[in-house]
Amino acid sequence: MSIAQIIVSVILALSAVLAMVRLARGPSLLDRLLAIDVLLAVVCAGLIVDMAAGRHMNNLTLVVAICLIGFIGSVAVARFVTDGRPREH
Repeated sequence: MSIAQIIVSVILALSAVLAMVRLARGPSLLDRLLAIDVLLAVVCAGLIVDMAAGRHMNNLTLVVAICLIGFIGSVAVARFVTDGRPREH
């Protein structure tokens, strides 16, 4: 494992821990949604770093699926939250 991989792994682990703290403490639903999105991005980044280090593309389908699920989930929750608020004219 190279120095760059170690540095990236530490940064990704730190960001995952901070996102989990925000997920636990977040006062609103949107804070928790953002924390889940960050966790999904960290998982995708970790898989991509593994693919780059091992020079393979075995996890590419999984990365695309995770990113797509995260995007669709974020849009669905954001739409749900905006529809629940009273509209101002």
